[in-house]
Amino acid sequence: MKVRWIQLWMSLLMFVGTFHPTLAQEPQRGGNLVMVISGDPAHLNPAIQSGHTVGVPGAQLFAAPLRFDDHWQPQPYLAEVWEISDDGLSVTLRLVKNATFHDGAPVTSEDVKFSLMTVKANHPFQHMFAPVESVETPDVHTVIIRLKHPHPAILMAMSSVLLPIIPKHIYGDGQDLKTHPANVQPVGSGPFKLKEFIPGKHIWLERHDNFFLEGTPYLDEIRMLILRDPDEPTIGLETGEVHLWSTLADAVVTEQLSKVEDLVIVPQISEALGGMTWLAFNLRKPPFNNLKVRQGIAHAIDRQFIIDALFQGKANIATGPISSGNPFYSDEVERYEVDFEKANRLLDEAGYPRNQIGKRFSFELISFNDPVGTTQKMMAYFHQVLLRKLGIEVEYKLYSFQEWIARMAVWDFEVAFDGNFTWGDPIIGVHRTYDSSNIRKGILWANTQGYRNARIDTLINQAAIELDFEKRKTLYKEFQQIIADEIPVYGLYELPIQMIHHKDLMNLSQSIWGDGSPMNEVYWRKTDDVE
Repeated sequence: MKVRWIQLWMSLLMFVGTFHPTLAQEPQRGGNLVMVISGDPAHLNPAIQSGHTVGVPGAQLFAAPLRFDDHWQPQPYLAEVWEISDDGLSVTLRLVKNATFHDGAPVTSEDVKFSLMTVKANHPFQHMFAPVESVETPDVHTVIIRLKHPHPAILMAMSSVLLPIIPKHIYGDGQDLKTHPANVQPVGSGPFKLKEFIPGKHIWLERHDNFFLEGTPYLDEIRMLILRDPDEPTIGLETGEVHLWSTLADAVVTEQLSKVEDLVIVPQISEALGGMTWLAFNLRKPPFNNLKVRQGIAHAIDRQFIIDALFQGKANIATGPISSGNPFYSDEVERYEVDFEKANRLLDEAGYPRNQIGKRFSFELISFNDPVGTTQKMMAYFHQVLLRKLGIEVEYKLYSFQEWIARMAVWDFEVAFDGNFTWGDPIIGVHRTYDSSNIRKGILWANTQGYRNARIDTLINQAAIELDFEKRKTLYKEFQQIIADEIPVYGLYELPIQMIHHKDLMNLSQSIWGDGSPMNEVYWRKTDDVE
């Protein structure tokens, strides 16, 4: 048995805060935190829905088996110890013995089993727990996960935003999990419990006094304001009515808030999310089923100009399917430098010459309304101008998010502004976009483009069972090179998520999940600053 025992002293360091320099000062108990989330969740159960919007409150309401530090290393949480067998076919969790749900019921191995199988059956990330064959519970504090094959992402999949432990005695009552009333009145075992949830307004949390990490949480309450007006967080941070906002690094907002003395701006957080924006091509439809057309368009788009204009240069070009902050990223890929001469030649070779008035073809570009600004509109205008130089006319249509989803999910598009998140490990968030077995109509953020490549399928299938890090990295290097060459999607930029917070709010951003991490160790240096 290959054992990954986490020593007691590491657990103590983790939970009393020696990992965090700000905790050299004695943490103070009390005070309320007001933060903004950029989305309006339909419910608060991350076990059946992906997304940052449901994941942020979910990480406070529900504890998970593991949490991750800022070095991509798993740390104990509900599981104080874990073991992986030599053959990689079983994972054993030893749970803490003092964890309770918000209603006072103990957290047991049956709850972990129920939660994992619920996520496996209902969550849109099909690859995340696909290798799980069965879950055994030999006693109330031991869980044994049996796998069909080695699963290198299994520990990442058990972190806060991906495997919330939900109570079997509430969710296992036979009701449909997707419409269960507990989704909007959740009972978890996280550091905070629900006080009030008003869709479109706020998610109001209060301290769970019997939280199993004794002495925490330090805060009394967290109120998450649901973003409606893009100016609201900026004004709130300036006046002190809002204390925390994790958002895209908008150039204007960053410049404005950098002048506020009481604020701290932390760039490039939430590395595990690995978000990026791209042009999605529907490969079922001409002319986008022609590689030279996609290459020609790629050579016309100045990605660095987009980044400079939107983010003052504080973002990275999305060079391929894996974000640059991920351990498996490779920069040895085709970059498609701006070259209009080459772009025109490729389009000619593809069989789309200019007509008498200089036009080659036209297409419809769709996107959804950006809740925090005019990013999508600005990019659309930029693409219209550039592609017109190639003789391509772009008709831009802006939809509500729900309207955009309705079209994308059933493949009713030509080209779209879209994107994806890595979610820690490529198995979880990246494979789904390129796996030919994941072309599923009606499912958003699957292989929506209809991309098929047998070599890609082989590479990701091998990477999904390879436990050796360096061998996986080699597989993903070739994977990234092929995707960059064939361009089923064309990456524009990585999402530069920054955290803006009050200077006296201590111990934030200590994880690869950013504000999608438990906030039990967050505290106010001066609780008098906030009522």
